[in-house]
Amino acid sequence: MDPDFDEFLHVPARLSVVALLAPADWVEFAFVRDAVGTSDSALSKQVAVLADAGYVEIRKTRNPTGRHTHLRLTSYGRQAFQRHASALERIVAAASRPRE
Repeated sequence: MDPDFDEFLHVPARLSVVALLAPADWVEFAFVRDAVGTSDSALSKQVAVLADAGYVEIRKTRNPTGRHTHLRLTSYGRQAFQRHASALERIVAAASRPRE
């Protein structure tokens, strides 16, 4: 197995969240929920696990329109995603090479 392959991050729900956050700064929870196509509770669980592991930062605010939750990758999470994506690319490239 490629040493950069991140089994924790490879869980489809987590990988979807991290991939969505990768090109952005702060992203609203509702946008992530809708883009990933999951429920509030399922996303909350995955975000909590990612935050506990140091991949994602959570910011909760309150304003006149209500409470808002925003998410972003930590520098550790961003680096982990980049390493994992590179590992996946190498795995796919290896599978694409003709066999001798």
